[in-house]
Amino acid sequence: LMHLSILLVSAARFSAFMQALHLWTLFLISGVDLEQIQELKNQECSKLTTQMPELQKKTVHIKDPKRVEEMICGLIKGGATKLQIITDFDMTLSRFSHNGKRCPTCHNIIDNCKLITEESRQKLYQLKETYYSIEIDPNLTIQEKYPYMIEWYTKSHKLLIEQHLEKDKFAEIVSESDVMLKEGYEIFFDKLNKHSIPVFIFSAGIGDILEEVMRQNGVYHSNVKVVSNFMEFDENGILKGFKGELIHVYNKHDGALKNTEYFSQLKDNSNIILLGDSLGDLTMADGVANVENILKIGFLNDKVDELLEKYMDNYDIVLVKDETLDVANSILQKIL
Repeated sequence: LMHLSILLVSAARFSAFMQALHLWTLFLISGVDLEQIQELKNQECSKLTTQMPELQKKTVHIKDPKRVEEMICGLIKGGATKLQIITDFDMTLSRFSHNGKRCPTCHNIIDNCKLITEESRQKLYQLKETYYSIEIDPNLTIQEKYPYMIEWYTKSHKLLIEQHLEKDKFAEIVSESDVMLKEGYEIFFDKLNKHSIPVFIFSAGIGDILEEVMRQNGVYHSNVKVVSNFMEFDENGILKGFKGELIHVYNKHDGALKNTEYFSQLKDNSNIILLGDSLGDLTMADGVANVENILKIGFLNDKVDELLEKYMDNYDIVLVKDETLDVANSILQKIL
């Protein structure tokens, strides 16, 4: 009996030993597999720019291709769990022009609509003529442009309030306008929604119009947060003012810092793709505390010769007169 119990104990020990050996072997194999997968990822990263035809287009300008490659690599390695998108709206997600004709911004949609009197329309047009040239003047600093932007927005919003605009007419205004989102917008928003990637739209436009554009294009998903200039209406739905502090093209740094609560909820989302069309958009991620990788993609739509060098100094990828989201979509395709 004693011999039998010794044999049983020995058999049990041997079985445990074999099980441990099997687990150790699996661990080693999986370790090798993980190393191989990582090595394959690294190899893929080193060939990234050649693998992405979207980056070879004539519209694409990159000052430091190696840095961009490393940045995209970091985004790929981080995957969906680390990613967030911070983007402008007007002329970034929406088109600057189509078939040679200018497309409207959120403000322009209202400026051009039938609810505005002809006299006010002319005043709004004159404001745009005066201040837009200042906004994109390559010879002025952002600090010099700043007070003019406040003047423009304040005067423009005052004129809109005087028109007693009705909120329930906004859907009609948007549907009758020439606003268009950039080609590939469905792929962009649907993919981000599918993978639950947070999208922060930070716009100096009019939030109520922006949201309506998004709704009518079927892309105002639950993963999207909009920060913009939102209108305030009376009990009859008539415009009586604007909520909160003014957001203009060049004070997005301040707005970003006011949204630190939003960004703090995304503390693990340390990889950012930032999309903008103005040098003022570069500060949109200033409220993010922990940034691991941030890839800045800039759309240069106007005054290309004068501004290209400055944009290339500040944005990692500059897209000149590009009315598509092809580059962003191709990068997302690699990450997600």
